[in-house]
Amino acid sequence: MMRRSIHMLGRVVRRFLIFLVLLALAAAGAAYWWLHAPLTLHAGGTDGLPLELEIEPGTTPRGVAAAAVKAGVQTDARLLYYWFRLSGQDRQIKAGNYEIPTGTTPYQLLEKLARGESTLRAVTVVEGWTVKQMRAALAKADSLKQDTAALSNEELMRQLGREGVAAEGRFFPDTYAYAKGSSDMDLLKRAMHAMDRRLEAAWSQREADTPLKSADQALILASIVEKETGSASDRGEIAGVFTNRLRSGMLLQTDPTVIYGMGEKFDGNLRKRDLQTDTPWNTYTRAGLPPTPIALPGKAALLAAVQPANTKALYFVSKGDGSSHFSATLDEHNRAVNRYQRGQRSAKGEPE
Repeated sequence: MMRRSIHMLGRVVRRFLIFLVLLALAAAGAAYWWLHAPLTLHAGGTDGLPLELEIEPGTTPRGVAAAAVKAGVQTDARLLYYWFRLSGQDRQIKAGNYEIPTGTTPYQLLEKLARGESTLRAVTVVEGWTVKQMRAALAKADSLKQDTAALSNEELMRQLGREGVAAEGRFFPDTYAYAKGSSDMDLLKRAMHAMDRRLEAAWSQREADTPLKSADQALILASIVEKETGSASDRGEIAGVFTNRLRSGMLLQTDPTVIYGMGEKFDGNLRKRDLQTDTPWNTYTRAGLPPTPIALPGKAALLAAVQPANTKALYFVSKGDGSSHFSATLDEHNRAVNRYQRGQRSAKGEPE
């Protein structure tokens, strides 16, 4: 009797164990199906559109799950949270702004959040732009938080840790990617540090006999070269002309510095009286380099400033096609001006 009871109990236990195994397999199958089934997204009241999910810094895994559901992921926030925890990647989820496309599964959602694949925008800062033009472009950049809009250039540089340094020329022209909702201050820091690195690299490659006394002077000269260069092939020669003038003590006599010094007064036409009106940036009335850069120079202009072409030229004039004609003597230059700019005021490098 006892043996029979034990046998029956054993069968019950086996059946129960089988039931548990089948239940576990069913649960595992359901979990696998849920993990790899596309989530239903309800973005802004519309099904089928990409969903924008913002994860603030410091958000807990439970908070991330809740934020996903609040943003429009049609599932139980607890399921997402348990998945985050069981995966072991819950602490790897990164803050940022994410675009969740239709067809995303819970598995893919976590992978995106853990890798930090936030939605990126981009803004391009163009070589030769002034700081004013750069800041105007940032003000129009899509989804870039405007934290510096009310700051003057002086206040901006103070907050960037460069109090007393002119903002002009201090930001490297490039294309910068950023996450939606990023601060323009963070982007400006990146651009400033990029210019720091580029300028340091260029200055370390300077010619031994350069008349430039510091990296800051190289930045100023590079900004002038950037504004004067119409054809990239002329850049080194243009830098050579200005280097020769600095060595010999000649006035630089470059129109872009005059225009920069005129500020809002410049109406698109540069007149003889403008060349004769003194400002700190008027290189027709003042010797040497101006006190600050006049634009944002790119890498090529920085290198040209410290490694100018080996030339005897002291003058250049635009040919009208973007390129320039270079001359070693004033007589030759005047003939070039007569040839290329007959009836016009002479030119880059020498006043009328």
